[in-house]
Amino acid sequence: MVKHIVLFKLAENAEGKTKQQNALFLKQELENLITLIPELKKIEVSINSPEAPQSNFDLMLYSEFDTFADLDVYQEHPAHKKVGAYIGKVRTDRAAIDYEV
Repeated sequence: MVKHIVLFKLAENAEGKTKQQNALFLKQELENLITLIPELKKIEVSINSPEAPQSNFDLMLYSEFDTFADLDVYQEHPAHKKVGAYIGKVRTDRAAIDYEV
């Protein structure tokens, strides 16, 4: 199994929305990918708590795949690329890790 974890910091305002509005929108759009991409076995998207330190990342994506090849299919899927394009417009930072268990 391959686990793919991504953290995003979001701009305070971008694409006509607040950080919180973009976080909620992205959570919905990312979680919807499970219905569109068969290689995606599990996805969880979490928004950082308002009570957490401001230095934290704002959004976390956790996903699982059977293989790295399946992760590649996911990353190249048009539905993922569409969400990714929006993320590129609203994020200020990104960190990621992929590992096999």
